Amino acid sequence: MKRANFSNPWMPLLFLLPQLSIIAIFFYYPAVQAMQSSFYLEDPFGFGSTFVGLRNYVETLLSDQYRKAAIFTVVFTFLVSFFSLSISLLLAYKADKVLRGGSTYKTLLMWVYAVAPPVAGLLGVMYFDQSFGLFTYFVADFGWDFKLGVDYYDTATAMVVVAVWKQVPVNFIFFLSGLQSIPKSINEAALIDNNSGFSRFWTITFPLLAPTAFFLLIINITYALFDTFGIIDMLVKAVPANNPMTLVYKVYLDGFRGNDLGGSSAQSVLLMILVLILTVFQFRLIERRIHYT
Repeated sequence: MKRANFSNPWMPLLFLLPQLSIIAIFFYYPAVQAMQSSFYLEDPFGFGSTFVGLRNYVETLLSDQYRKAAIFTVVFTFLVSFFSLSISLLLAYKADKVLRGGSTYKTLLMWVYAVAPPVAGLLGVMYFDQSFGLFTYFVADFGWDFKLGVDYYDTATAMVVVAVWKQVPVNFIFFLSGLQSIPKSINEAALIDNNSGFSRFWTITFPLLAPTAFFLLIINITYALFDTFGIIDMLVKAVPANNPMTLVYKVYLDGFRGNDLGGSSAQSVLLMILVLILTVFQFRLIERRIHYT
């Protein structure tokens, strides 16, 4: 591979400057501000602050509500990632076999990705609302009194379903691209050696899709942790009460609704540390098992 040579050593930095500036302004500066605020008890109107050391962190870690939100976040992230990846892989595998109408099939699935998270949450409200939701009427025939925004587990179910529905299209298009990039000669050779389609998929096809699956795993975990904020906000109707909430949504509630700037900053720092640990775990342990061809 040919390397680019610059006569001026400052030229590469000049090209990187716009991107580095954006990262510094919108990531590093807010991160430093959050870490600084986490050690203070701040007046919500900006009239003053009092240094309290690690008190915000201790109160956060000892809070029952925070532990409950952390547990739900882990379960929610796992369910959203698992079902969105599984469903999209199944759809991509079936679409790869389609000979006619493939473009229409892919276009209809990709339309969902154009829907913004708050709009997806609003559609979820219309579908799961206990007064006029189609799903609520359907499950009522089976004796399930679905109560969105009232019952903890019913609301959690709606959150997972809407979040999965929103994320399936982007996973689908990546999986489909990965399947179509596998040489036909490999599939033909596998067909001769193994008559079982299920066995061929897990021993031949899926290992070749491993790099794509690993990339999508990271994307889906990030999506479940952060990008589902708009969905959750719409489904709980801005009245959290006893409803489930993720750690990101709790940071918003405590900081912007409860005016606890120091406590919410401590929560955001803890979440940042959690994501950092998770990222290191993914790239150090999981990626070692991935073989790129």
